Amino acid sequence: MASAIGFLKRNYNIFFPPVAIKNSDVLRFGILGAANIAPLALITPAKSHPDVIIAAVAARDPKKAEAYAKKHGIPIVHKTYDDLIADPSIDCIYNPLPNGLHYEWTMKALKAGKHVLVEKPSTSNAIEAKSLFRHPLANQPNGPIVLEAFHYRFHPAWQFFLTLFDSKDVEHVKVINELFAGAFKKTDIRFVYSLAGGTLMDFGTYALSALRQIFGTEPSSVKSGHYRPMPEGLDKQIDEAIYATYEFPNGGTADITADLQKKLGFRLHLMQLWLAVTLKPKTEQTEDGNEMTVQKEIKFKNYMGPYIYHSIDITTVTEIKDPSNGGKIVKEEKKTERKKVYKWLKDEEGKKGEEWWSTYRHQLEAFVDRIKKREGSGVWVDGEDSIKQMEMIDATYLKVGLPVRPTSKALDSSE
Repeated sequence: MASAIGFLKRNYNIFFPPVAIKNSDVLRFGILGAANIAPLALITPAKSHPDVIIAAVAARDPKKAEAYAKKHGIPIVHKTYDDLIADPSIDCIYNPLPNGLHYEWTMKALKAGKHVLVEKPSTSNAIEAKSLFRHPLANQPNGPIVLEAFHYRFHPAWQFFLTLFDSKDVEHVKVINELFAGAFKKTDIRFVYSLAGGTLMDFGTYALSALRQIFGTEPSSVKSGHYRPMPEGLDKQIDEAIYATYEFPNGGTADITADLQKKLGFRLHLMQLWLAVTLKPKTEQTEDGNEMTVQKEIKFKNYMGPYIYHSIDITTVTEIKDPSNGGKIVKEEKKTERKKVYKWLKDEEGKKGEEWWSTYRHQLEAFVDRIKKREGSGVWVDGEDSIKQMEMIDATYLKVGLPVRPTSKALDSSE
């Protein structure tokens, strides 16, 4: 009963957080586009942050922007994106536009001296990522901050998960990101090549980011891959689902499955978001001359949205073999320990956060801390990280036989 009450209370506060009294040096955010993700990713988390106000919005359709502003209590509506970026009262820009517009409008905001929180993937491809994150404006002392919004990485559950193993010991990783068919229309912007769409650019980008975090490095190769194309009559340069296998420098391998149109099977899974890490077996000799082999698997369920619910299951399999009897197994044991982490651990008390803070709320805290030059949690996604992420995406598309997403005509080669 207590756990059920805790679940309900936590999730209520996620979506209806207490409203913080705002500080005098508050950061004023402007939103590009009337995006569906913005209430979850920024508008709601901002309510509980004393240093953040959502001050303005702009959309291509002014009427849509006005309705959006009224619904979410945003005081200023600008007629165009350019007007919003030029507003001297705005400190930060949130860019949740279609992928193909991320580079152009993030660069414009950067040149206007605005800090930018840009949705993932940060750009359409690695060429754009290098132009953006290696631009002099993004690397000058006291210059504007640009952050790719890989929100899951900022949550205490993910950071705890990473402490459960050493990257060099990872043997295999499996990531499954699936959403039931019909959740998005097949004509959704996610499936438009000219807007840098594709499942790898959506669910798949989380999978690749997770692999890079788990192995602590970049893959040595994309070993294999294939994709399921869109149905007849739709964009054939788009992956409706994608599957790929990677090799890493420590000898480990990884498989990803990303599907935004998963047909429901007999289990009726509407959505699957999990990953499993298998560690290399470790063998040692026991005092009685036998060989004991221990292998662990760590499964993280709902790693992308752990604030709603999650579990981290650590399964340990122990085998004891008698080498004098042909390696016969004399004892076998399997045990599973379950962990759940909703806030920083006691030895991390300097880090801020409540149990009901979402991944987005933790991310916003880190973004503001970086702007205000506060120590914060120490979790961050730097520019080179974002570049390597896009290089992995590009390499995967080429391996499966699809073109890299198109480069913006607004590409700035200044560095």
